[in-house]
Amino acid sequence: MSLREKNMLMDRSGMIRPGENIDLNKLTEYLKENPEFEEGVSVEQFPSGFSNLTYLLKCGEQEFVMRRPPIGADVKGGHDMKREYDLLTKINPVCPYSPRPILHCGDKDIIGDEFFIMERVRGIILRNAPPKHMPMTAELMQKISSNSIDILCDLHQLDLDKNNLWEIGKPEGYVQRQVEGWVERYNQSKTDQLAGMEELGNWLTQNIPTSESVTLLHNDFKYDNLVLSLDNYSDVLAVLDWEMATIGDPLMDLGTALAYWVELLDPPALKAFNLTWMPGNLNRKQVLEKYTEQTGIDTSNIQFYYVFACFKLGVICQQIYARYKKGLTKDPRFAGLIGVVNACAMNGKKALDTGTISNYS
Repeated sequence: MSLREKNMLMDRSGMIRPGENIDLNKLTEYLKENPEFEEGVSVEQFPSGFSNLTYLLKCGEQEFVMRRPPIGADVKGGHDMKREYDLLTKINPVCPYSPRPILHCGDKDIIGDEFFIMERVRGIILRNAPPKHMPMTAELMQKISSNSIDILCDLHQLDLDKNNLWEIGKPEGYVQRQVEGWVERYNQSKTDQLAGMEELGNWLTQNIPTSESVTLLHNDFKYDNLVLSLDNYSDVLAVLDWEMATIGDPLMDLGTALAYWVELLDPPALKAFNLTWMPGNLNRKQVLEKYTEQTGIDTSNIQFYYVFACFKLGVICQQIYARYKKGLTKDPRFAGLIGVVNACAMNGKKALDTGTISNYS
């Protein structure tokens, strides 16, 4: 592959100038105290994503990524830039898949909110459409899907004693806190009456399991948080978006990965956000089998964790949709998210009714 083709793959998202009127002079003045930014910076925004805003900083031949909370966000416990920076500081030395953090800024006057900067890992990110010039063969997708689950298994087998990873969370009562917290978030952001979401929330509250295993959790493990190699597409170079990482029941992390793992027969609204439904990918049943075999963790109660993850993803979309309904964001992509909320509820409800998490069980 030529360098031009590689650049087209890497920058396929179409970099644009930030629309939030970042004061480049003020940012440059702040950053010049750091030796990595002595030459000054240019800023471009990555347009993809529905949560934190992400920017590319260029300084000479070097490139960095800057993250800040979304405009108008007011989510308790969410979009905490300092926490994500601190997490990466602890995780990076023991996890080769995490980007190196550079600095955190709590001064909201610099760009309008707090932010942090990390290294940029150059590569390909699979989002909602196949990248141009990348052969999306069944064989390649099988390798990517299998390798990605290998990474998740590796994360769940990291030694928590190294670099004081026990300090990043409170595993006792973690599942109960998560269920109660996400049910509360849904009630606070609700705009429409969706019977499916109500049913899932009630069922989860009444069926909280007792957890025993404790591992590192990424909590947002999906294709568009993985950076693939430009030289070998099936190799995973990095895992991005560690803002929700903690320690706790590993099945909470697996459940989230499975809820994101859309299959061919899932609602069309969900397939618009992921490529796991394409030919060659492992299906959810195969993902579960591979994970169970590699980790040795008991996954017999995966139904609860999958249903919870379907509900949680629905709440995340609901929160974004609520900001759109209030006029806090004008992004036209958010207008149809209520349909995605309903689709998440449908998948969770189907798992309750059938007792299975996959259309291929």
